[in-house]
Amino acid sequence: MTETVKTILKRRSIRKYTDQKADEETIRTVLACGMSGPSAVNARDWSFVVVDDPEELQKWAKACGRAEKIVAGSAFSVLICADGERAFSRAPEYRIINGSIAGQNMILAAESLGLGSVWLGIWPQQEKVQAQKEYFGLPDSVTPHSVIAFGYPDEDRSDTPHKDYEEDRVHFNKW
Repeated sequence: MTETVKTILKRRSIRKYTDQKADEETIRTVLACGMSGPSAVNARDWSFVVVDDPEELQKWAKACGRAEKIVAGSAFSVLICADGERAFSRAPEYRIINGSIAGQNMILAAESLGLGSVWLGIWPQQEKVQAQKEYFGLPDSVTPHSVIAFGYPDEDRSDTPHKDYEEDRVHFNKW
């Protein structure tokens, strides 16, 4: 089994982090891995708002509803946004999928670097979308759809059961 496959299979959502900050190189590596993911027609129609200042994380966390504690306690969190100005014109909805692929790449990169993370959904819940748009002053063409909190784990979830392969969810050649 390759290291990549091991990383994918061992990853768990982490919601509690130590006080250790992530250095700029680590953050940039996580972002670069997100940006290396595929996007429909290579539109690359995502943008990221990175918050790594502890005071700013505390302020922003208040706009994150039930995820307030998680975001406030992270080393850094990333708001993933879909940019309508750069979206594929024949299928602008792909921009949400493209950003989601970038987010998954960031999560896996973080795991391989010793960081924990958790995906926090925003879109399509309009009150959450609006709260993020207002907090960051996002342009009308930009839709925030996900927050990913990252940090050095302060919990061990390695024993959490995780079904890696569920036969009843797979259909070969027909339903």
